[in-house]
Amino acid sequence: MITTNVFVDRVELHAYGRLTFDECREFEQLSDYRIRFGAPLDLLLDLRELESCSLDALIEQMRYGRTHAHDFGRIAIVSDSPLVAWLALLSLAIMDAEVCVFDDADMAIEWLGAATEMPGEQVVH
Repeated sequence: MITTNVFVDRVELHAYGRLTFDECREFEQLSDYRIRFGAPLDLLLDLRELESCSLDALIEQMRYGRTHAHDFGRIAIVSDSPLVAWLALLSLAIMDAEVCVFDDADMAIEWLGAATEMPGEQVVH
């Protein structure tokens, strides 16, 4: 399951349990909507409670990153897993966004900068 929050300057994804292909696609559609506004989009990916990811979801995320290599400004990943940190470094090879891994969500949000939530745009899957 994921929850997604949309802000003026960023989209946040909080993953719980197993991440599926369909959830990835829904998140991508929401991100694509925000990308249409022109400015590079920042992402907060809170993966602390992610237990697993389906193979098709992982492949889809790699494809999406390649397709949108220039559409993101900063990507903050919140996780305490060394594997996630390593995968984040791999993303630098296909994207020109700044990517940083944090173990604290508040620090990640501070790094991304303050934003105002857009009312009515919280999506829960």
